[in-house]
Amino acid sequence: MTLSAQQIVDVRRYCGFSVSGNTTSQPYREPVYSDVTLASLSLDYRLANLSAEEENTVIAYYLANLYLREAEIQGASANLDTDQAAVWYHNKQEVSDRMGLFNQLRLDLCNFLGFEPGRGLRSQNRLVRA
Repeated sequence: MTLSAQQIVDVRRYCGFSVSGNTTSQPYREPVYSDVTLASLSLDYRLANLSAEEENTVIAYYLANLYLREAEIQGASANLDTDQAAVWYHNKQEVSDRMGLFNQLRLDLCNFLGFEPGRGLRSQNRLVRA
């Protein structure tokens, strides 16, 4: 089993990396250890060289749950206009709570892959925290 092109794009996006377009450059390279070759540190390289078990974890756990968490964040927009209805009270922190869960799962994916999060998971050079 090999990650599809779409799954690789999704992993990059969830790890906080921007698009690369149709270039041959690999912007997903961030040095982690000075004694390891740069190629072995690229996210693309790591994704292409996952064991079957690791790949299954990325697909069945991380991607499956990230797709759901992302959809839940968008679904929460249906409640943004309700502050109070009968005895039900809307959680005013729902979107930020869901974003926190989503971002924590994104950071966990980066940690599982052994790769530093990209700029999309950083706020002013600091990691986004859940």
